[in-house]
Amino acid sequence: MKKIRHSPEQIIAKLREADAMLASGRSIGQVVQQLAVSEQTYHRWRNQYGGMKASDAKRLKQLEQENGRLKKLVADLSLDNAMLKEVVKGEFEARRSDGRRRRTCSAPSSSRSVGRAP
Repeated sequence: MKKIRHSPEQIIAKLREADAMLASGRSIGQVVQQLAVSEQTYHRWRNQYGGMKASDAKRLKQLEQENGRLKKLVADLSLDNAMLKEVVKGEFEARRSDGRRRRTCSAPSSSRSVGRAP
């Protein structure tokens, strides 16, 4: 059976239709068969969208997408921050072609005097 993605508006319309059928005395099995969804899908929709209006559902989807985008942004920035901290500490190491590690950053040597001209 081909999977169909329903929009939040379609889900809410189907839930309203299901409520009307249930009120007329039909069983849940008959209702989900008429809606062409599984009973599990019906209950998941009921838990997620029950009592919601179409505009609320649309806003919920927008907020979920924005939240995902912001989580990715935070993860990228955290990774950048951690890399920069490693570089500042001088702990950034690169691998040579033979597999051994080589330091690419080193701390300033104490034998040089800082601020004096040669």
